[in-house]
Amino acid sequence: MKAEPASSSVVPPAVRSTRPGWRDPRLWVGVALVAASVLLGARLLAAADDMVTVWAAGSDLGVGQRLEPEDLVAQRVRFDDAQAQAGYLGADDELPADATLVRPVTAGELVPAAALGPAEGAARVELPLSVDPERLPDLGAGTTVDVYLLATGRDADGRKVRLDPGPVLADVTVVDASTPDGGFGSSGQRRVVVAVPAEDADAYVALLGRLGEPTVLISRAQ
Repeated sequence: MKAEPASSSVVPPAVRSTRPGWRDPRLWVGVALVAASVLLGARLLAAADDMVTVWAAGSDLGVGQRLEPEDLVAQRVRFDDAQAQAGYLGADDELPADATLVRPVTAGELVPAAALGPAEGAARVELPLSVDPERLPDLGAGTTVDVYLLATGRDADGRKVRLDPGPVLADVTVVDASTPDGGFGSSGQRRVVVAVPAEDADAYVALLGRLGEPTVLISRAQ
């Protein structure tokens, strides 16, 4: 018997790996990605350097309220220009002495320097109000409210009552409010103290004298 010849296998030639040349597009894609990462990181660092710390209201603050450190929280923000930044209270700056709010500032709002003034500049007095618990919302010091008087029939002089539909005291600040359990006298009403301009307090008291016993209603200012 004749033996069959062994099968021969063809070995492919070895291919030597080579480094990509400068014309290889993969090299340029890698360079572009690295450059973009460096540029993005530089911009992020620059933006972080532009941020400053300013004061924001920790809760609702009302007109006539004296500003204290415990009323404020620090926030990091970035302003478009130095002029805009100068309009707000910097956290590194000392609070002005006897600083009193001349306009309300809501919780979380940055405190504008223009919202502060001397205590005598506010020229406000504290006016106590007696209100039925069901005729006022949940209130706390610093809440800005509107005060309405509801009256029907005739006033103490026998004249027909005609009241404007709007509030008799608008955008006034609550200085203190008793709890629902803490009544006002023996009537069970709540005592709410608001800060109002002196002339508005005089006008309110005079109006009460003409109306006899009107119903007081308080709502949060919009």
